[in-house]
Amino acid sequence: MSRTFAHAVGFDDAPFDRASRGDVPMVGVVMSGDRVEGVLSGRIRRDGRNSTDAVAAAVNGSRFAGHLQVIFLQGIAMGGFNVVDLQRLHAVTGLPVIVVARKAPDLVKIEHALVNRVPGGQRKWGLIQKAGPMEPCGDVWVQRAGLTLEEAEEAIGRFALHGVLPEPLRLAHIIGGGLVLGESRGRP
Repeated sequence: MSRTFAHAVGFDDAPFDRASRGDVPMVGVVMSGDRVEGVLSGRIRRDGRNSTDAVAAAVNGSRFAGHLQVIFLQGIAMGGFNVVDLQRLHAVTGLPVIVVARKAPDLVKIEHALVNRVPGGQRKWGLIQKAGPMEPCGDVWVQRAGLTLEEAEEAIGRFALHGVLPEPLRLAHIIGGGLVLGESRGRP
């Protein structure tokens, strides 16, 4: 039986100063089909360990919680190396979670950076491994929890309105840039 993906939220971190060790804004965009229903926000610690809790709190504490059917994330790490525990986020929210990337990451480079330069890097590398490998899914790469690869492709296709990324992620990126920089820059 196929799932219906009519309501989604996509989260991205806002731009931040790489030298800063403080909190980083996080933006979530809630959509019903092709219509924006709302915007969520929160803060995560730069290279910290609270991204899973921050996303879960934003979702579960919102008025949209009862309608959402999928969570999209722009990468498995937010605010530098604040790695999301996909299985725990899925368990706490009851929603499938899809990490979306334009290309497959360089895992050797990521492991080296985490283990050698980031506090708690070994634990964070473990979360990335626990999430499973990035898989090709249409024109993007995904990691997922709580749904099949075919369902992930269906959800992405349902919300990829103006390119290959789901619209909630594209808009979260644009809004985050506008909040922090005064205008959006770059491509999500």
